[in-house]
Amino acid sequence: MLSQLYAKWMYEWETALTTRDQNRIERPLEWGFDYLSDFGGEEAAQKVASGELTALSAMSALNERISADPHSFFDYATPTDFRIEQRHPELFPTNVRPETLEQEREYHRQAEVGELRREPFLRFTSPVRTPYPENDTVNARWYPAETGDKSPKQAMIVMPQWNADAFSHNAFCTMFNRFGISCLRLSKPYHDIRRPLELERSDYAVSANIGRTISACRQAVVDIRSCIDWLQSQGYEQIGVLGTSLGSCYSFIAAAMDPRIRVCAFNYASTWFGDVVWTGQSTRHIRASFEHAGLTQDQVRQIFLAVSPMSYMAQFAANPRHTLVVHATYDLTFVREFSLDVLKSFDAHHIDYTSKVLPCGHYTTGEAPYKYLDGWYLGSFVWRTFKQLKLEKS
Repeated sequence: MLSQLYAKWMYEWETALTTRDQNRIERPLEWGFDYLSDFGGEEAAQKVASGELTALSAMSALNERISADPHSFFDYATPTDFRIEQRHPELFPTNVRPETLEQEREYHRQAEVGELRREPFLRFTSPVRTPYPENDTVNARWYPAETGDKSPKQAMIVMPQWNADAFSHNAFCTMFNRFGISCLRLSKPYHDIRRPLELERSDYAVSANIGRTISACRQAVVDIRSCIDWLQSQGYEQIGVLGTSLGSCYSFIAAAMDPRIRVCAFNYASTWFGDVVWTGQSTRHIRASFEHAGLTQDQVRQIFLAVSPMSYMAQFAANPRHTLVVHATYDLTFVREFSLDVLKSFDAHHIDYTSKVLPCGHYTTGEAPYKYLDGWYLGSFVWRTFKQLKLEKS
């Protein structure tokens, strides 16, 4: 009885948090072949225009091609314009609630009167280009740690959730600094300072434009790997990633493509990208776009095959690494059965991992007391794992 009441309360709380923002926009289905022009998108668009293929079959075939040859799709040239810029942190909120807008104004006031200090940010041009120049300048707040010894230099790349503001997950970076681990808090494509001016939310990262959503994932994966290039140029030897929700998806694929990633902390994980879009509360407006276009869940799963972690399980399993997976019992965004499928797939591929379960939902993870439990799981895992790596090196 008590468990049923708790579940009811949790689902109601989770629903309230996922519905409080009123600026989610349902946009019409767009195939977005132009965003994938350098990997067969232009050819696919021509076949659709000539009637040789339907848009659905052409996009499905393109996804299958990418999944079959992912290293070609996620290959890149190392950027040549890495630089550290000192500037005032800004919030870049994704909602228009009064308290959030007031918080943003307060940060601006503090910067103007000198109460907010400038912080270092790694900036460079993304190897993946889009029609939005602001999106193509990568942004990562830099949290260097002083170790004071000759042990291997260690670093984490941190990627928050979809629609995160620019202060989200900064606390993880300061916590990892106390462990002697430096951090890059990476802004995902179309997020915070990279968000196009016409948007209130980071909608272009995940939307009913298929090609753009796939391109955003490609860009995120390449940006993570580019950050590793810079870290290595600074003498860092042991590198990990922490990704939450959408950031977890990006981090997983980056790790599957790049054996240099030795530590993976996935704060929520799921198997098929399309299933999350179809069943998740936070993507209900995108599902509505697909339903109005006559697509089914199976078809949506197929057209997002290229950005689904399940497509790259074998590549992820090919390199040994330390892995943590956190999921929640009452998740309405990454439905619990999909998170359990991740664990089953890890077992099937003989991946060594640690699993932790939160007694809450996706959004309630950010609320007390669950955020402290989540922080403990992630923080203790990162501390313990990097300590072990350091001992192995010595």
